[in-house]
Amino acid sequence: IRYTTRNLGLSQLHTMVRPSEAAAAEWAELDFAGKLWSIPASRMKKKRQHMVPLSPEMIEILDEMRVTSSRTQFTFPAEVKPLEGMNSQSANMALKRMGYEGQLVSHGMRSLASTILNEYGFAPDIVESALAHTDKNTVRAAYNRAEYVDRRRDMMDWWSKRVSQSRTTGLSIGALLITEQEASQ
Repeated sequence: IRYTTRNLGLSQLHTMVRPSEAAAAEWAELDFAGKLWSIPASRMKKKRQHMVPLSPEMIEILDEMRVTSSRTQFTFPAEVKPLEGMNSQSANMALKRMGYEGQLVSHGMRSLASTILNEYGFAPDIVESALAHTDKNTVRAAYNRAEYVDRRRDMMDWWSKRVSQSRTTGLSIGALLITEQEASQ
C-alpha cells in the first residue's frame, strides 16, 4: 500500500477516530507541543469538538507525514489532488488489498480498540469518550461534560504501544483482530 494510505490507516488505529475524521485531518488542528489533536465540531458526527491525545507513536506518524505534506492543508493529502484530503474509503481499500475483506473495515478498528481496552479494564467512560460517543442517558449527558483528556492520554499511550508492539513482532492488525475475537467469545 502507498505510504500516505498506510499512515492514514495507522493513524485511525492509533487515535480511534472515524475514517472521515482521519482523512480530513488538517495541520492547523494539531498541537504538537500539547500533543493534542482538536477536531472541530463541524467535522464530528455529533457536532461537538473532539480532543484526541496524541501518543508518541502517533507523533512519529505525523512527523513522517510532515516530510511530504507539510506544505498542504491536509495531514493526509490525496495522491491525485494533493490540495484535498484523502478519501475516507482509502483505508478500507487498503485493508481489502491486504486480505482483510469480510473481516475488518477501517471503522471496525474503533470496535477493535474498544473491545480490547474494555477487556483490559479501562473505564468504560474513558473508552467511550475516546470514541467521541455521547452518553445514551440524556440526563447524565446533560450534567457530565467531562472529556477525560488526561486519563485518555494514559489509555491512548497504552493502546499505541500495543499496536506498535504487534506491528514490530510481525503480527500487525491480524493479531489485534484475533485478540478481539478471543475477547468477545
